[in-house]
Amino acid sequence: MTPSTNSKRSEPGTRSRLRRLVTPVNLMTSLVLIFPLFLFYQIGVLLSPEVVNGADLITGHLLRLLHQSAQLYLLVNVGFLLAFVVVVSLLRRRQQFSLKMFVPVVIESAIYAVTMGALIVQVMGWIGINPSLSVSAAAAGALPRSTVTRVALALGAGVHEELLFRLILLTGTVGLLHHLLGLRRWLAILLALFLTSVLFSAAHHVIGGEPWRLGVFVYRFFCGLIFAVLFQVRGLAVAVYTHALYDVYVMVFT
Repeated sequence: MTPSTNSKRSEPGTRSRLRRLVTPVNLMTSLVLIFPLFLFYQIGVLLSPEVVNGADLITGHLLRLLHQSAQLYLLVNVGFLLAFVVVVSLLRRRQQFSLKMFVPVVIESAIYAVTMGALIVQVMGWIGINPSLSVSAAAAGALPRSTVTRVALALGAGVHEELLFRLILLTGTVGLLHHLLGLRRWLAILLALFLTSVLFSAAHHVIGGEPWRLGVFVYRFFCGLIFAVLFQVRGLAVAVYTHALYDVYVMVFT
């Protein structure tokens, strides 16, 4: 009786844990989860101005409003940190958030980050595009020497590029195609995935100033496509952490 009862009791708990693992992370939770990356990047900008990401729609305006004052900028970020602590405390009291959520999100994202490069190279080989010049090699000349600065740059790219290209552009494009143009939702999502991934890759050449190379453009297009699919299927937090950890891997370890 006892083993059978314990087994029956454990089954709902197991199903509940599995359900949480495959359920996309909602937007509010995602914003809480990615905030530490945002804060690390903000401090990195203070220490090294060249860290500012091209998709960053916040920091440049903030610095101008503060008249380039490092003290005021630091004070504002302390305010961000205090607000973060308050939000986390409120969500935990309502049982809507747990600090334990960081671990599975980071582990899942790390798996994607370390495997996506090999997958993209394989796909590019199948379609006959030479991936011999990697993205890391293409950007190597522009990377700062300091490891801490590179990490801050990678985290900033993960946060701000996902906020811009996935949360704003991808969501907006799906809404435009589906609600205004009347396309079926699945078709609107597919077109939005493709269009925003093209824009994501092109932005590194147009805004970032990288020399045009077909292999690099296609490689980064597939990167954007993977991030977009993760955003659509797993939520913003997983897309941001995958992007950030991938960039850390590329900028620091390759």
